[in-house]
Amino acid sequence: MTGVDSRGPATLLSVNVGMPADHEWSGGVVRTAIWKSPVTGPVRVGRLNVAGDGQADKLGHGGESRAVMVYQIESYDYWRRELGRDDLEFGHFGENFTVTGLADDEVCIGDRYRIGTTVFEVTQPRVTCYRVGIRLGVPTMASLLVRHRRPGFYLRVLEEGEVQAGDSIVRIGRPTATLTVAGIDGLLYLPGRSTDDLRVAIGIDALSAGWRGDFVRMLDETAAAEDPHAARGWQGFTPLRVVNVRRETEDIRSVVLAAADVAAGLPAAAAGQYLTIRVPSADGSGANVRNYSLSSAPGADQYRISVKREPLGAVSSWLHTGLTPGSTLDVAQPRGTFLLKAGTNPVLLASAGIGITPVLAMLHALAAEGSARHVFWVHVARTPEAQAFAAEVEGLLASLPSVSAHTFYTKAASAGSDGRATPHSGRPDIEALRALQIPVDADAYVCGPASFMTTMTASLAELGLDPQQVHSETFGASATPGPDAATVAHAPDGPPGTGPAVTFSRSGLTVPFDSRYGNLLELAEACEIPVRWSCRTGVCHSCITTLVSGAVDYEPQPLDPPAGNGLLLCCAKPTEEIVLDA
Repeated sequence: MTGVDSRGPATLLSVNVGMPADHEWSGGVVRTAIWKSPVTGPVRVGRLNVAGDGQADKLGHGGESRAVMVYQIESYDYWRRELGRDDLEFGHFGENFTVTGLADDEVCIGDRYRIGTTVFEVTQPRVTCYRVGIRLGVPTMASLLVRHRRPGFYLRVLEEGEVQAGDSIVRIGRPTATLTVAGIDGLLYLPGRSTDDLRVAIGIDALSAGWRGDFVRMLDETAAAEDPHAARGWQGFTPLRVVNVRRETEDIRSVVLAAADVAAGLPAAAAGQYLTIRVPSADGSGANVRNYSLSSAPGADQYRISVKREPLGAVSSWLHTGLTPGSTLDVAQPRGTFLLKAGTNPVLLASAGIGITPVLAMLHALAAEGSARHVFWVHVARTPEAQAFAAEVEGLLASLPSVSAHTFYTKAASAGSDGRATPHSGRPDIEALRALQIPVDADAYVCGPASFMTTMTASLAELGLDPQQVHSETFGASATPGPDAATVAHAPDGPPGTGPAVTFSRSGLTVPFDSRYGNLLELAEACEIPVRWSCRTGVCHSCITTLVSGAVDYEPQPLDPPAGNGLLLCCAKPTEEIVLDA
C-alpha cells in the first residue's frame, strides 16, 4: 500500500470483505468480522451488505444504515506516522471501501455518491467499537479515532449495483442543512457541543435513527438542565418518612413515603420511574439495596412503591414486616428511562403480576391529562384475588375516552375482572394479542417477569410493531437490561476482593472490588451482569450507568465526562463504597 497517490479526484482504492471468526482477546475469545481483506474485480453491493462480507455483532454493525464502512488512505498515512506503523494494509481499520479523498471533515451526512453502478448515502460516523483496537493491537484505538477526528463513516445503499477498485467516486447530492462526519462525531462524543448543531442534526433525514435518537435525548437533557423549575432531587440516599403501609393483596404491600421535612416536599417523579431504597441487612452488618417502581400518580407530593413479598426475599420481607407509619426509609431520588413518551399514537400498557406498578403510574398520567390517545390495557394475574389495584385501575380506565382493556387469569376462570376490562383465561399468546387488534404504530410499555417480557416483546414484533416503540422495564438478578439478560448475577469466582463494596442495585448484588479487575465493567462481567458497552475506552457512553451513591476515579479519563450522576463503567474504579443502577 506504500506509495499510493492520494491526490486527485475521489477514488475507490480497494474493496475489502471478511466473515465473522473467533479471535483470542484478553484471555477469552471474541467473534468479529473486523479482519477484512481486499478482493479483485467487480463486487456486488446489496441493500444490507457487500457480497462476501458479514458482521458478528448485528446490534452494533451492519443493517440498512450501516451497509458499507468507508475509510480514507489519508487517514492510513496519518496513523502510520502517529503510531509508528509500517504494516497497515487495506482493510486494516475494518472498512469495506478504502478510498482516496472523502475526508471526514469534508464529507457531510446525507451526501450522495455514485460509485460504479451503485448509489450510496452517508448515514453516520463509525461505531466506536473496541474491536478496532483488537485488530490494530492498540486497545485505546476507538478513543484515538474520535480524539483525532478521523472516524470514517457508513453508507446506506440507495441503488444496488457493482463496484470495483479504481472506480471514480462522484458526489451527486447534498442536503441543504447538514453537518460533516467529523462534526457530528464530535457532537456525540466530545464536550462543548452546540445546541444549535443538535437541532440541525435531528433534522437530517439521512442520519441513522440511533444517532438521531441520541441527539434528541441530549436536547431533552439540555432543556431539563436549563429549566429553573426542574426538580434537582438529592445526592445519594436520604431518609423519607413512611406515611402509610397498605395491603393490596395477600402478598403485595404498598408503602407511601413523604419528605421528612414536610415543608420541603419531594421532587416530582415521572411516570415509569423507580426508587432505589436501602434497608438494614438481617445480621445488622450492612445494608441491602433494591429498586422498586413507583405506582403512584406522577407529580404527587408523596411517593408510593408497591412490593411483592418473595419467599426468600430478605428486603421484601422486611418491607412487609419492618415498616410502620412514622418510621423512615433510606431512599435515592427517582430515576429511570422507562418513561411514558408524549405523543398522539395509541398506547399499549402491558404487565404481569407486580409488573403493573410502573404502567399503573403511566395510566395515572394519561388519566390526569385526559388523554385522547387510545389506550390498550393488558394485565396478567394468577386469580382475581391476586390482582392488585383492580378498583384503582377500573376508575382510571373509566376516565379515559378511548380504551380497550383486557385481564388474563392464568390460574382461575375468567370471571371477576374489573368492570372496564374484558376477562380472559390463560396467557396473552400471539393469537390472543392478534385478536386485540393493537395498531402497529402503538407505543408499547411492558413490565413483568422475564418470561412474560420475552414472550410479549417477541409477539409484538411479530404483530408488526417497531421494536424501537416497544419499551420494557425489569429488575432482579437476571433482569439487568443488556444484550444478554438471561444470566443470573453472582459473586465473581475466586477469593473475595478487599476493595470498596460495589452494589449493583438492579441485580440485588453487593461484592467487594478487587484489584484484578481493571474497572467496574470488568467486575460486572465477572458477576455476569450484562451491562451494555462498546468502545471500552470512555468514548461511546454505551456503558453509562447511574452512580446512586459513592465516588469513583477514571483511568483513562473520558473524552466527555458524563453529566450529573452518570458513570462510565469501562474506565471507572471505586474510591469508596458505591451503589450502581445496574
